[in-house]
Amino acid sequence: MSRFEQISEHIHIMHAEHKTDRPILAHIRGSRKSLLMDAGNSPQHAAQFQEYLQEQGLPKPDYLVLTHWHWDHTFGLPAWDVPVMAQRITAQTLRSLADLEWSDAVLRRLSDEGVISDRTISDMKGEYGDIADMRVIVPDLLFADGLDIDLGGVTCSVEHVGGDHAEDSCFLYVKEDKTLFLGDALGPSVYGGPFSYTPAHFLRLISKAYSYGADIYVESHGVPTKRQAFHDDIGRWEQFARIVERFGEDPDAVARGMCDYLQTESLPDEFQSAMDYFMAGLRRKPDGIVK
Repeated sequence: MSRFEQISEHIHIMHAEHKTDRPILAHIRGSRKSLLMDAGNSPQHAAQFQEYLQEQGLPKPDYLVLTHWHWDHTFGLPAWDVPVMAQRITAQTLRSLADLEWSDAVLRRLSDEGVISDRTISDMKGEYGDIADMRVIVPDLLFADGLDIDLGGVTCSVEHVGGDHAEDSCFLYVKEDKTLFLGDALGPSVYGGPFSYTPAHFLRLISKAYSYGADIYVESHGVPTKRQAFHDDIGRWEQFARIVERFGEDPDAVARGMCDYLQTESLPDEFQSAMDYFMAGLRRKPDGIVK
C-alpha cells in the first residue's frame, strides 16, 4: 500500500516502497512554480503520485530534478511531461541507455558489465512485468556543480556531491522548509562489484549534510527524520568510518574500537555488514576495481 504525507509547509512526498525498490518522490510547491524531486522507477510508480497530487489539489510540477541516474529514480520520466534538470553525468549515463531495446539479454549484459546488478534485474521485472516496456528519457537542462531554483517564496538548492553510491549524486535543500533530500548519496556503491564504502567519501558527505543545518533529513529509501534523530543515528556511522580510517584493513581492530565506543561486548549485526562494505572500499583502486 502506497503512503503519502505532507512533511512540511511546502513539501508532499510519496514514501519509499521496498518490494520493487521504489524511492521517495517529493513535490515542492512555491507561490509561482512547483518542483518534483525524482521521477520514480516506472510510469506506474509516477502515476500513483500524480493521482495523489490531483486529489490534494496540487499543481502539476513545472520542473523535475533528478538526484542521480539510477533506474529507480529515473525510469518514471516518460510519465512526466516537464523539463528535467540533472547533473551532467546523470544525463550522460541516461543517454547511453536511451537507445537500448530492453530484453533479458540486454539486462544480463548490463549486469555483467557492472552497470546494474542482479537485484536490479529482479526489481525491474517485478515493477514492469514486461521489461520491453521500459523507456529512458534524457534530461534537457544540465548543470555541473549545482543550481538554485526559485519557486516563488521557496528556494530549492541542488548541489552535486558525488560519493560511492553514484558519482553524479546530488543533495536537494528546500531552504524555507529546512529540509534536506539526500538522495542515495550516503549509501554504498551497489554496482560493479561488492557493496563498498570509502571512509573518506562517507565522512565528507556526512560533514556536507550537517553543514546545511536542516531540521528534516530525507534519504530516498528511508523515512523523513528530524535533526536530532538523524544526528544521533548518523553519528554512530560517522564514528565507525573514523575507526575504519584509523585501523584500515584490520577488521578485528575496527570491531574492538567500535565495541569500545558503543560499550558493547560484540559488534551489532548492522555494523558487521557495514564492515564488509568498508573493507571493500579500502581495497578499491582509483579506477573502481576491487583488488
